[in-house]
Amino acid sequence: MIKVSVMYPNKPGARFDHGYYRDKHMPLVKERMGDACNFYTVDKGLGGGAPDTPATYVAMCHIFCDSVERFQAGFGPHAAEIMGDIPNYTDLQPVVQISEVVVGNA
Repeated sequence: MIKVSVMYPNKPGARFDHGYYRDKHMPLVKERMGDACNFYTVDKGLGGGAPDTPATYVAMCHIFCDSVERFQAGFGPHAAEIMGDIPNYTDLQPVVQISEVVVGNA
């Protein structure tokens, strides 16, 4: 299993609409990707590692798929539409990382 993490750096003065991201953007991603996306999570940054420090990321999502190929097949055909929705909730440039999930413990 792989995880595609999309992280939005926490920059002073940046705009990020958490409600839109949670309620409209990520459901759009899931709808377009269909069963290529096993599930996703959405995180809202609360704080950094030290007391009273800001979160490194204001928000992030993690999209879980069976493989990189499966992610690309589900995301690729809809990339322009999905990426075109970004200005509706933020003016930040996301950072993307694809990882192999080596341990999952529920």
